[in-house]
Parts: sequence; C-alpha cells; structure tokens
Amino acid sequence: MKRVHKRARLAAAFSFILISALTLRAQTGTSPDKAGAESYANHCAICHGEQREGNLPAFPPLIGIKRQLTDDQIIALIHNGKGRMPPFPKLPHEEVASLLQFLGTPAMMEAVAKPEPAHGSGLAEAGRALFQQNCAFCHGRDAMGGESGPDLTRSKLVLADVKGDKISVVVLNGRPEKKMPAFNFSSQEVLSIAAWIHEQVAAAEAHKGGRRGVEVADLQTGNVEAGRAYFNGAGGCTKCHSATGDLAGVASRYEGLQLEERMLYPEGAKSHVTVTLASGEKLTGVLVYHDEFTIGLRDATGNYRSWPARKIRYTIDAPADGHVALFDKYTDDDIHNLMAYVQTLR
Repeated sequence: MKRVHKRARLAAAFSFILISALTLRAQTGTSPDKAGAESYANHCAICHGEQREGNLPAFPPLIGIKRQLTDDQIIALIHNGKGRMPPFPKLPHEEVASLLQFLGTPAMMEAVAKPEPAHGSGLAEAGRALFQQNCAFCHGRDAMGGESGPDLTRSKLVLADVKGDKISVVVLNGRPEKKMPAFNFSSQEVLSIAAWIHEQVAAAEAHKGGRRGVEVADLQTGNVEAGRAYFNGAGGCTKCHSATGDLAGVASRYEGLQLEERMLYPEGAKSHVTVTLASGEKLTGVLVYHDEFTIGLRDATGNYRSWPARKIRYTIDAPADGHVALFDKYTDDDIHNLMAYVQTLR
C-alpha cells in the first residue's frame, strides 16, 4: 500500500510540475526551453559543462540523460541530490519543469545522425557519438576502462558478442548488481554502439605486441611474508586499516592493476571535515565540496550544507593523504611485496 501511495504522490507532483510549466508560458510568455537553459546555466553548468558535455571523470555528461532516468527520477535527484551533487529542494516547480524540458532537448554538440541501416563506418560512427554521451563516463572514451567501468575491449561478453546480440541485453536491461543502469535505446542505436565497441576491440588487437594493459600475473612477483611485515610495521598501514576489517575481501572485489592503484592511491576515499562556525558550534560530515571559496559537507542525516570558507574554521581528515606520504618512501620491493600480501586478502 505504501508503494502505491508513493507512486501516486510522484505522479501528482509530476503533473503539478507540468502544469506549472504551462502556467509559466501563459503568464510570462517565457519559453520553458529558454527558462530551462537559464536554470541549467545557473545551477548545473559549473559541474556538468555549458553544453551538458560533462567534466570527466568527476561529473557525467547530461546529454541523453532521459535515456537513463525517468522524469520522476530526475526530479528526485534535483530535490535530494546524490554523491557529489548537492540537493536543490527549494527550486520552484515551474523551474524544475523548464529544466526537465531543457534536459530533453538536443545539445549543439550533439550532432548524432540516425544510424545507417547497413554495416560499416557510418553505423560505428553513430555508435561512437552515443557511447561518448552515455557510456564514456564509466568505460572511458576509448572503451578501455574508466572511472568505474571495466575495459570493454577485453570483456568476455563483448568478445562473444555477434552483431549486438549480447551487448544489447546488457545495455537495455542494465546490471543493477554492478551499478550499471538500463538505457532506453532503439534496437538500431544499440547495434551502432555494438559496432563501435567492436571497432575498438579490433583497434586494440592491432596494437603492436597485442598488449593493452597490465596482466594480473605481472603484479604477483613480490614476497607475501615481506609484504605482511611491511603492512604491519614500516608501512604504518594498520594505523587506518585492518586485514580482517575494512580490507577483508578486497582482493575479491578488485584485481590486478585496479587493486594496485587503490593500494597506492585510493582515489574516491571519503574525506571528513569538521567545521567550526563563528558561534563556536562544530559540525562534522563527509567532505563533498572544497575550493578556496566554499566548504560543503553531507552530515549524518544526509543533508548537504555549505559555507563561505572565509567565514568559518575547518579541518579536513583525508585518508588518502597517508598513501601520498608514502610515495617518496616506497622502494620497488616494498610495492611488490605489499601488493603480493594485499592480493591474499580474499
């Protein structure tokens, strides 16, 4: 019953937003497209780019966002925020409606022609444009791995794919267990994406030597016991980590170069910040935004708060800094041995 009520509330809210957009045009003569573009410029462009092209790897492109999310889901993101994105709970309904309409319009840089029905470079080129807009954020612009997605040119599923038969299933249904969303593409668009990925596979295979990355075996040359001793002793790793606590099973979640990169520099590790207000009140949370002008955090209740940096005092606890401090202390043997030990934490 609660789910039914929730859907009903979302439907009612969406209907109200649509009515608000029509009212805006009737009362002011302002086009929702223009109003949406202005709202985007004011609230979104600083992170997602002036043309919705994104700022990789931190902020994804928003071109084609309606292929991934419904209007209700986009509205929820705008109101509640997520991850690096702060919430905008006080954005007027009519402005949200205009922003939704703007997000659904083609961008100037989105010169994506309809995929040609025949096989060939035209089909793959159309797929390239769709891939850059929707997939590159995770899988990299060359499909060889990115911020959070694997190298598709080495994927067993891709290598077994024939004219999109396996790729289309993953693209259209997503992989929720791996945080990959489903996409609303036509069958021809999926074929074009598959064609471009296969071109990337062929290009990668053509590289001299046939090597495009680091094999897991290349990173298994160290001494496990020496690595264990470094972890528990000279490396100081136990100040923050535990082999049976936060690192338990880490080698089952990551392997090879991905595991070594996280060991040397855990990009994305959450920093915490303590803010002291002029009144003396102290607030602590996960650091969400930090530059010379602004400090933003998300508190224990999930609310985003920010202040001008000049009006507060703050201290930041950044776990990754300890890894950086080791860079000029590591020997080659230290890295190889530590990696050998970390690979045993399954």
